[in-house]
Amino acid sequence: MSTPNGTVFVIDDDESVRKSLKRLLRSANYDAEVFESASDFLDRVPHPGAACVIVDVRMPGLNGIDFQQALLDRRREEQLVFITGHGNIPMCAQAMKNGAVDFLPKPFKPRELLHCVEQALERSNDQRQRNAEKNGARQLLDLLTPREFEVMQLVVTGMLNKQVGGELGMAEKTVKVHRGRVMQKLGVTSVPELVRLVQTAGIVVAAKNGTKV
Repeated sequence: MSTPNGTVFVIDDDESVRKSLKRLLRSANYDAEVFESASDFLDRVPHPGAACVIVDVRMPGLNGIDFQQALLDRRREEQLVFITGHGNIPMCAQAMKNGAVDFLPKPFKPRELLHCVEQALERSNDQRQRNAEKNGARQLLDLLTPREFEVMQLVVTGMLNKQVGGELGMAEKTVKVHRGRVMQKLGVTSVPELVRLVQTAGIVVAAKNGTKV
């Protein structure tokens, strides 16, 4: 059941809960760390692999909902599973809207929690892979000169070289040179490949007809 490079973190101010959850997780072959408060967890160096955080909603100091927001503000990738003995529908709705994997009321069955943990680590791995692909694509685009980037933006909208030249005020043969350099630097051989790379980088390019690529 253990996910490669995945670690499960437990944040709960109740020592008995921390101990029981740590035993459960280790019995399922997960690496587990426990924390008494959300602040203690945030002081820890971020885990470099997939991570699931089981967090109680109501705790002294930083509560679970505010902790979730703190992770979002810091662009952290941990996936959260909330547990609570005092939850309510608005609180649950807010947590799920902000990306929580699940919101489990106490008492819950061990297999329910372990299922949530497995989902969280899978989601964490997927998120890390998407972010790595996005960062890789952006690093490639950073290799382009400002003029090459302008040409690239127009090419992905479907413009022909002559149209690109007219838009940027340059000769068609000059556009061909820039376009060739763009393709070479980015390691692509066709416009569809170029479009996919731009989309992976998360860059939105507006075509002349107003549609977005």
